Amino acid sequence: MVSGVRRISLWVMSTITAVVLLFGYSTSTSGPDATVASGASSSGFSAGDASAATSSGSGGTSTVDGPVISTRWGPVQVRITTDGSTLTGVEVLQYPTGNGKDQEINDQALPILVSETMDAKSAQIDMVSGATVTSEGYLQSLQAALDQAGL
Repeated sequence: MVSGVRRISLWVMSTITAVVLLFGYSTSTSGPDATVASGASSSGFSAGDASAATSSGSGGTSTVDGPVISTRWGPVQVRITTDGSTLTGVEVLQYPTGNGKDQEINDQALPILVSETMDAKSAQIDMVSGATVTSEGYLQSLQAALDQAGL
């Protein structure tokens, strides 16, 4: 009889420990952290001439920031550079970095998205497999910036 009570007590304590550990585990859904890049060199995800931070006169180089798109894993925002009629650069200003997995995914996905954008000179590009949420946020911010620039 004593061994039965002892067995039940151990089972209850083990179950409580497992539940506490599960609920205490921090995942990427515990909060949308993001990296905010202050420039092309710090983000590492840019292409073209993104050095002009302000608009110049008609026919000159101008930059347009897309809106911040809130995604499930964190905000995504892009900045485009144009020469008035053509897309000349793309820079990712914000992207999810809530944990190591987010960083790993975005370190691979964002250069691909930027490269494909520069090749297509539009937002008509494929999303990156495995980075669907970031890709959707990137494309929404990109399209809004292109619309605002009149491209």
